[in-house]
Order: sequence, then structure tokens, then C-alpha cells
Amino acid sequence: MKKTMILLALVAMFGSLLAGCGSANDGGANGGNGGNTGGEAAGFKVGMVTDAGTIDDKSFNQGTWEGIKQAAEEFNLDSKYLKPAGTTEAEYMKEIGNLYDAGFKFIVTPGFKFETSIFQAQDKYEDAKFILIDGFPHNGDFNAVVNDNTVSIFFAEHESGFLAGVATAVELQEGEAGFIGGMEIPAVQKFNWGFQQGLAYANDNLGTNISLKPENVVYEGSFDNSAAGGQLAAQMYDRGVNVIFCAAGGVGIGAISEAKTRVQSGEEVWIVGVDVDQYTDGIYDEESNSSVVLTSAMKKIDQVAYDMIKAELDGEFPGGEILTFDAKNDGVGIPTENPNLSDATVVQVEDVFAQIKSGEIVVAEEQGDFIK
Repeated sequence: MKKTMILLALVAMFGSLLAGCGSANDGGANGGNGGNTGGEAAGFKVGMVTDAGTIDDKSFNQGTWEGIKQAAEEFNLDSKYLKPAGTTEAEYMKEIGNLYDAGFKFIVTPGFKFETSIFQAQDKYEDAKFILIDGFPHNGDFNAVVNDNTVSIFFAEHESGFLAGVATAVELQEGEAGFIGGMEIPAVQKFNWGFQQGLAYANDNLGTNISLKPENVVYEGSFDNSAAGGQLAAQMYDRGVNVIFCAAGGVGIGAISEAKTRVQSGEEVWIVGVDVDQYTDGIYDEESNSSVVLTSAMKKIDQVAYDMIKAELDGEFPGGEILTFDAKNDGVGIPTENPNLSDATVVQVEDVFAQIKSGEIVVAEEQGDFIK
């Protein structure tokens, strides 16, 4: 799949991050399904249709929703999400139509599975605005057609994975790593390839010795089978793996649960989270705030959702464009606070991040023979 990327620096639009997760499938910022109370943007309603998984998946859906909720609270907007019965084009179109009919004409959709749905919706609902994250509209032929009422968003997952790989290697120094992916799609693959490059870079340049064997790279095939995630993690840990990078949504939550069980039994195993800061998901001791999540390879999904809403309110909606968020515009990274990383590790990762931003280090977004 060839994607034409248009880089756009949106540094001026980045604000502070604020997590505010909704709890039911009606998320009106002004109280359930109540009417808009006026404020800065009377009548402006923001909707979201979830992808595979749930609104509290601790990953992609939740990160998107938190950005919407931040904007809804800050600008006094109505917001709502709908979860389709399945993940077919028809099911996505049904919920997009339901949002539109309810007056939600700014609609955010997270995931490549929405590509053909948004291709149809952007023509069918010409007075609506659409944000498609991790995909571009097409009619099945993968030729991008981004109308003026649509923005297509991509992230440099390979750069985020690279940073997480460097942090993992520098902190642990030696051991065996594993990778559990959800579906074998470009965004997940790039996390894997970037992580492998980060480990290899640290081994070659920073004196570490972390291995990653082919049998410890697995794609489960879904994003919601947490039981399978736990089983895959258990198999890897039993083979001697001591840290697993999970880019798998709910599947990764299962792996985190397995890691917590083992740590509570006296083993020393770790998880690297994905998309958002998953530290709290890995907490196994509330009193000490101890977590099995070493760090997380983050995409600033919440910030991007917020920024696109703000751009519309400011009259600067970048319709018709395909945007890429990467290290250069601070669209990817690892958490600013990493309780399980030493100060020395954080400094080392910050140096590597600066080199990626400057172009001194170039992370490949294709598969290669990175590490054995």
C-alpha cells in the first residue's frame, strides 16, 4: 500500500494533554444526551465511531476519545461516540449516519478499517467534516481520495517503536525481548520494525545485549482477544523472554495481566505499552505504584483529535490533506514520565530522540534484518 504523505508542522497547535475518558456510549460533555448549553461553539457537535475494541481499550479508541473529551470540555461542545455491532463497511456507515442524523457533523474515526466507509461518507455528507486516523479514503483500490471535508492522519510508528526499543535495551542492558502484535497491518508492523531497530541500535552503539528471536514475534490476528494475549505472553515468558512489546489493543491488555500475575509471584518480567502511556494499566501494587509497564511507544492520538477539533473552531481545518505526525513535530515518543526508567536512561533516549528529529538517525519504516 503506497501512501502519499504531506508533512505539516503543527507545533503551534499542540496544547497540554488531558485525559478525560467517557463512561457510557453517550458522552455528552454537557450531561448525557442533553442539549448544547451554548459556549464558544453553539451547535457544534463532535462524534466518534469506535473501531474494533472498546472505548476503554487502554489504547487506540480510548486515546482518540480522550482527545475529543478534552476539546468538548474546554470548548463546551456536545460529544458522543457510537460502537458499531461489527467492523464491516455497512456497520460503520450505519453509525456514521446515526451521528449525522443526530446533528454530529464533525466525526472522528480511528483505524484503517474506516477507509472505504469514509470514502463514501465524505461524498454522502458533504456538509460534515471527517477525521480518519491511520488511513486514507479509497474505494477499495487504495488510491487516496481525500475530499476538502476530510483530513487523513498518519503517525511514524516506527520512530516511536525505535525510541521504546532504545529505552528498553538501555534500562535492562541484557535479556530477551518479544513482540505481540494485533492484526498484521502497516501501523502495527511499523511498531515492530521500529522496536527491533531500536534494540539493534542500542546493542551496536550503547553497549547493550538484547536479543529478539523470530519465534518471539507474533501477530495474534485481532485487537480484542485478551485471553489470547495472555496465552501468548505466557508462552514467551516460559521461553525465557523477559520483556514484551505489545502493539495489540485488548490483546495487549491480556499480556499485561499475565505479566502482573508473574511479577506478583516473584518473577521479573516487563511489558512495553503502545499508543498511549499504559503505565497505570500495569500497576500490580497500588500502595507503591509499581507497574510491569517499562515504558510505552506513544502516538499522540489524543492530541491530534484535540488539534483537529480546535483547527475547525479556528477556521483552519486542513481539509483535503494527508498529515503525518512524527518526531519532527512531536507527534510520537515515549511518556515524559517513566517511573521504571532511570534518569540515565531517560537522558540517553532524549539524545536519540533529538538525533531522529534532526535527521541524524533515520528509522526505516520497512521490514529488515534488524536483530537476531
